Formats: sequence, structure tokens, C-alpha cells
Amino acid sequence: MASSTPFLTISLVAFLFFITVSADPDMLQDLCVADLSSGIKVNGFPCKDAATITSLDFFSQGIANPGLTNNTFGALVTGANVMTIPGLNTLGVSLARIDYAPGGLNPPHIHPRATEVVYVLQGTLDVGFLTTANKLISQSLKKGDVFAFPKGLVHFQKNNGHVPASVIAAFNSQLPGTQSLGATLFGSTPPVPDNVLAQAFQTSPGTVKHIKTKFQPKM
Repeated sequence: MASSTPFLTISLVAFLFFITVSADPDMLQDLCVADLSSGIKVNGFPCKDAATITSLDFFSQGIANPGLTNNTFGALVTGANVMTIPGLNTLGVSLARIDYAPGGLNPPHIHPRATEVVYVLQGTLDVGFLTTANKLISQSLKKGDVFAFPKGLVHFQKNNGHVPASVIAAFNSQLPGTQSLGATLFGSTPPVPDNVLAQAFQTSPGTVKHIKTKFQPKM
């Protein structure tokens, strides 16, 4: 039995380590309201002067109402993160509201800094994520359902219904970050070389050029 003690100790230390790095760093004070105007660059945001903090630093009505979905994908993400609620700085949590028109899509994307959990407010959605073994984990959701998307994995939500849908999404990061695969690969600045994308997707440079025109920034 004694011989297993070092293994258990190492396992416990490893477990505690992975817990500590699984989300934003823990805060070391009561609060650290983000000073979004500061020119100081840190991993997060520097703290505002405590004398200038008000309740508005912790308040937002930004996700109370549906967002406009008259865009290319028929979906809109409205964030409630540290950029709109400075008091979330160092707290390691944030929310978003996602609205979908009938047929709307939140296209395949990743959140490099957070796991996401969605709660369906209205409508129905077909959702899914892909493991690193390229296995699709998918589910159809209705009002009141909850679904989790693991940190860093490609995922999507699609409204295949005939009425609008919406969710509240929760993240274990003050600023989860989002990389939409299409926009990232075909709309980057400077652009990813056509021959790289053509070889990666087993298609022609001409096809790549055509796809890139769909992701050019709107001027």
C-alpha cells in the first residue's frame, strides 16, 4: 500500500494543477475592475482606481433583447464579457446571447480560452462539436435544454426550425475569444496563401480565390 503513496501524491498534484489552469487565473483581491482605457499591456486588464468604481462597472442590459439577425448567417452573438462589463476582470466568467433567424447558423468556430454551456431560451437548435478524433457529438435542443461545448473544440449551432431561436451562453473566461473557421482561414489579414488552402482542402487555387471573396471585410 505504501508504494502507491508517491503515485497518489503525484496524481493529486497533477489534478490540482490542471484545475488551476483550466480557466482564467484566480483573483487576488476583492475586485479588479478593468481599466479599458489603459495603455498598459498585461494578460487581462489593469485595475481601475478603486475610487472611480461604481455599480455600473458590474451591470449590463446588453443581452436583454434579441439581436438583429439580418446578416449573412442569420445569427448574432451579443457578448456580456469584460469588454462590456469591466467588473468581470479577473472573475473568470462571462455570458453571451445568441439569436438565430429561421435557418440561421452560428458557423463552426472555437473558443480558445473557455468551455461554453448554452441554455435555450426559445425555439429549437441542432448543435454539435467535433473531437480531435474527428467524431461529431451532436444533439437537437428545445426550449429549456442545456448543452456543453468543451474548451477549444470546433462547434456550431443551427436553427433548422421555422421560428426564431435564442440561447444564453455561459463561459468560464472573462473573454473567451472566438475563431470562426471560415473567416479565420479565408478572411485573414494578410491572407493565408491560396496554394496552402488549396492543398489543405484538396481543391484548386481558383476555388480558394472565389471563397475568399465571400469573406472579404465589408468596407
